[in-house]
Amino acid sequence: MKKSKNEKTYHSKPNSRISNRQTAEELRAGDIIVVTIKRLGINGEGVGYYRRKAVFIQGALPDEVIKAEVIRAEPKYITAKITDIEKRSPHRVDAPCPVFGICGGCQIQHLSYEGQMAAKEDIVREAFSRYAGFQDLRMKPILGMDHPWDYRNKAQLQLGMQQEGMIAGLYAMDSHRLIDITGCPIQHPKVNEAVDRTRNVLQRLQIPVYREKSNQGLVRTIVVRWGFQSGQLQVTLVTSSDKLPQREQLVKELRLAMPELTSIAMNVNPKNTSLVFGNKTFILWGEDSIQESLGDLDFTLSPRAFFQLNPIQTVKLYESVRAAAKLTGRETVVDAYCGTGTIGLWLAPYAREIRGIESIPEAVEDAKENAARNGRTNTTFYQGQAEELLPRWAKAGYAPDVIVADPPRTGLDPRFLEAVLRTKPKRFVYVSCNPSTLAKDCKVLTDGGYQIEWVQPIDMFPQTSHVESCTLLVKKD
Repeated sequence: MKKSKNEKTYHSKPNSRISNRQTAEELRAGDIIVVTIKRLGINGEGVGYYRRKAVFIQGALPDEVIKAEVIRAEPKYITAKITDIEKRSPHRVDAPCPVFGICGGCQIQHLSYEGQMAAKEDIVREAFSRYAGFQDLRMKPILGMDHPWDYRNKAQLQLGMQQEGMIAGLYAMDSHRLIDITGCPIQHPKVNEAVDRTRNVLQRLQIPVYREKSNQGLVRTIVVRWGFQSGQLQVTLVTSSDKLPQREQLVKELRLAMPELTSIAMNVNPKNTSLVFGNKTFILWGEDSIQESLGDLDFTLSPRAFFQLNPIQTVKLYESVRAAAKLTGRETVVDAYCGTGTIGLWLAPYAREIRGIESIPEAVEDAKENAARNGRTNTTFYQGQAEELLPRWAKAGYAPDVIVADPPRTGLDPRFLEAVLRTKPKRFVYVSCNPSTLAKDCKVLTDGGYQIEWVQPIDMFPQTSHVESCTLLVKKD
């Protein structure tokens, strides 16, 4: 098979010898070991064992036999890098992206999609086995994509200057080196095209790029969003100042370059910070937002509004939540960590009442607007902490039939888990983007009188090691 230009050829070091140290504890950086890879880790690395100590090897795949050089030997694990692949996985493929393994956006493009699906199911099983002690997990087959490319509806790329001119990209893994990701294969082609054309216009007009070290220049970031259903395009420039040179000419040239443009905005972030957006947003031309839909729900998306990055898989996720909630029209539902209210709004036609809880005030306002726009009159959204509001409601006699929770990667707050166990909803639906915290939280809930009916993994981000899942827990009689 012909190698792609980015496929690595691994060679052993001259005169490198397999380590003959008696124990894993004696290993040192530079030692060569042979490891059979058992599974993928949550960051996409291959995981094997050397004399019972876990070994993490970036780029290695399940079932491969790897000759590797030790980078670090820690008390509980070993980090190593591939020097040779002695036995290749049948699922190893050429990654189509020329900067795969450099930009850090994807971790497993070198694994066939069939292999990715199997590996992600294993990541979920392993998490429940390791953190919850569940060996016989009731898990449904993962929901994948027919075309696992071109799925991201939004790009948020930093600008920088290199010898060849202005580039838009991501920082390389564990560094501040900007990598040009023009033509990224997981972004929608319209998004890639818009980034490229926006960058070309900025370069042609010689609008200065912000330089972090000197705190000089203007444009930091290009943010592009494409409406899959609406066909509308939104371009936002994040700048260090509200003084934009050649404003009229810039708007004119962007409109000429992209006839489908609906909105051109500028967000000002004067602070030297890792946060992308500042607090002020100005519309330079066009609408203040674009329209998008999920199923029968319509959304208005301002430049800073949150929206799911993979709309196709989002529908599958929300339908899994609806199947788990098993609503008949008579139930009261709490949608905890509700964000802009999308899950609650999806469930609203099938429930008596939806109460959403979210800590971010702007997201709560978006949720209320989304509810009004879609005529979901049986929904109410509250700003606050779920772990504080739920016990308060319980004291007042409110006992929801179903609780849905979609927390951040850190999982559920312990106080929220306690509140759930005191409130005792018949069904608890847990939407998770982190199998490890999911498993730990499910252990608390099962110890408190719930049982897991099923876990449904969903592949929201193909070519990456991330795996989303929807878990149904039911109160035991």
